[in-house]
Amino acid sequence: MHRTVVPILLLALTTSLHAQERIKPAKARGGKTFGEPWAGVPELYRKIQPPVWKPPTNLDTWKKDRGKVRATLLKCLGDLPKRPDPRRVKVVSTEKKDGYTYHAIEFYNGVDQIVTGVVLVPDGIDRKRPAVILAHGHSGSTDVLMVNEKGGQGGGPTLARKGYIVAGIDSYFCGKRVGKGPAGARETKPPTDEFSLFKYHLLMGRCLWGMMIRDQQCLIDYLESRPEVNPKQIGISGMSMGCTTSWWTAALDERIQSTVGVACFTRYTELFAHGNLKNHGIYYFVPGVWKHFDTEAIHALIAPRAHLELSGDEDQGAPIDGVITLEKKLAPVYRLYDQPKNFHSIVYEKTGHEYLPEMREQMVRWFERTLPVRK
Repeated sequence: MHRTVVPILLLALTTSLHAQERIKPAKARGGKTFGEPWAGVPELYRKIQPPVWKPPTNLDTWKKDRGKVRATLLKCLGDLPKRPDPRRVKVVSTEKKDGYTYHAIEFYNGVDQIVTGVVLVPDGIDRKRPAVILAHGHSGSTDVLMVNEKGGQGGGPTLARKGYIVAGIDSYFCGKRVGKGPAGARETKPPTDEFSLFKYHLLMGRCLWGMMIRDQQCLIDYLESRPEVNPKQIGISGMSMGCTTSWWTAALDERIQSTVGVACFTRYTELFAHGNLKNHGIYYFVPGVWKHFDTEAIHALIAPRAHLELSGDEDQGAPIDGVITLEKKLAPVYRLYDQPKNFHSIVYEKTGHEYLPEMREQMVRWFERTLPVRK
């Protein structure tokens, strides 16, 4: 596995199921240290014992255990309602662009909101094509992904011109859905209606994050119903919140065949140890998950499907020591399947929470390799 930073020393993983993983300060090339983990954590919180998830060593056993991991995740997400009929998605406007057609769509999610989104369809389609879902970041929108091509995240037009169906939706409290929560137009300024929605869904016995992933699954349902889409070639990518959306969706939905995450390849343990829980919106936190495992167990559900992660060594929202731990724990899972090339992690030095042009190029090349367009 290739990285562009020097190796980071970590303490050996303990064999105790509930022993705390103690991590050393991470150093990037040039010797910069990003903080002593646990140093600023009050003593009472240091005693909290997050679980240790050991990589599986037997494929048959893991194939049985992965079903239990997914069931645990679904239970933590709460009582998620049945998804609506994808045939009820409406195309509200269409506009011809250079090399593709822009379709604005919307659908009722069957619970509480109209979901707005975009589908880009390449010109000259004469056979089914792969589809890529692009998930936007916190406070972002589908316009960032599908219209502003010069921006780092705006890969929609690029992928469409290369022959991919590209789709994306506005998440809860973002884009055209700002002010659509329980308080309506009274919550249209930052942090908009994120907190109200989080509280509302808890009251209903589920969590906001579960509903956000459910909306992505509604989009997958719709893509499967479109005649241009090859349902066996669906990928997903995004930055920041969009990154987390990507790997959670792929972990919970086997229809995703290839995933590219940018700037949110992280674990709760390192966020906690560095005092960086504040670096993520409240949407990110799922009740009860940390009682069972950290995020490596979620990522492991993606194996053996294609999975690329792109990170910055100075990103406080994804501490580099956590990135390295994830690499060490996920690589063995892919080796069990004899698919080591399907998991790849790249760390960019002197890079924070950002989407570099090189990252977008890597994203495109990954999809070209794992979801090739056959013309």
